[in-house]
Amino acid sequence: MGAQRYIGADERRARLALRQRLAGRARAGTPEEVAGALVALHGTDPATVYLAVGARLADPARTVEETGRALYEDRSLVRMHGMRHTVFVFPTALTAVVHASTGLAVAARERAALLTHMAAAGAPDAAWLKEVEESALAALARRGQATAADLAQDEPRLREQFVYAPGKSYEGTHTVSTRLLRVLGVEGKVVRGRPLGSWTSSRFRWAVAPAHAELDPAEAQAELLRRWLAACGPATEADLKWWTGWRVTEVRRALSAIGAEPVALDEGTGYVAVGDAGPVPGPEEPWAALLPALDPTAMGWQQRDWYLAPELRPRLFDGSGNVGPTVWWDGRVVGGWAQRPDGKIVWRILDERGVGRQALAAIESEAERLSGWVGTTRITPRFRTPLEKELTTG
Repeated sequence: MGAQRYIGADERRARLALRQRLAGRARAGTPEEVAGALVALHGTDPATVYLAVGARLADPARTVEETGRALYEDRSLVRMHGMRHTVFVFPTALTAVVHASTGLAVAARERAALLTHMAAAGAPDAAWLKEVEESALAALARRGQATAADLAQDEPRLREQFVYAPGKSYEGTHTVSTRLLRVLGVEGKVVRGRPLGSWTSSRFRWAVAPAHAELDPAEAQAELLRRWLAACGPATEADLKWWTGWRVTEVRRALSAIGAEPVALDEGTGYVAVGDAGPVPGPEEPWAALLPALDPTAMGWQQRDWYLAPELRPRLFDGSGNVGPTVWWDGRVVGGWAQRPDGKIVWRILDERGVGRQALAAIESEAERLSGWVGTTRITPRFRTPLEKELTTG
């Protein structure tokens, strides 16, 4: 067995530029192309999905219209729970893979926790909850899309409340609908539907999840890892464990199942999809991008020194590790951006290495491009970061 091929930071940034659809000529034509290239878009903050898509479209003018079409009309994209118990937007064809690879184990824990908390509060038992669940799903199927309040009109037992953690400092009153819909989401039975309000709203209707096959979990994990390595490889075992939320034994089993090839990285051994260890040419010219908070590229790897200098992190991340809006130049994070209350897109360079007049002009062009399609909509990231707050207040 020969020596592992070394893939340095420059080549990793070249792969990122092309496969993450960020370099000019690599940009996509539709939201479906973007999601397919990235495997998953972070969906915790609703605006992130649209901003991540818009940053990668060759023509972003129809970002809101086309992303809404994909999510809520064609249903070619779906918003559902995925890796690390987090909400993502996936191509609908990946629903079965995501559910079997990451959802089943979490779903079992979530349902067990709900039943335990209800029992501790003297609330009805599992048989009662199953009856309410089936009634609620039938009502949702009839309605197509509905809020929890809508469903409670059809199934009043959803309004039942129980006290969680009585006597504890974090005691609270939970409504059955809130907890049950969350469990059904993790179980892959319901998904987020059209929001109540604009595309930035975090208040969603619910819809019955698209029908999907029940896959073998190990086979689904192998397929998800294969797709992710094709989009984001090379990556270390630590990157893979972090992104998937799996146990290290599951990561290693999936790597073996797909025949992933080891390569040498500055961080140690990394892996690429089979046949992908060869050299990759870079984009034809340098590129700039303004990516949103929680963007899948900025959050794609646990070990980020090859594209984000460690000294920038305190300004660009919140206390829980969520990245804020970032400014990119030719494969590196060089600063951050924000939208002020008057709608103006403002940005600041934090890492001036290699950032000359060409870079500044390209970044300003991206700011104008973003402002052009966002229009009068005001964007405030769900997770605020130090630099974003500074820029917002001027």
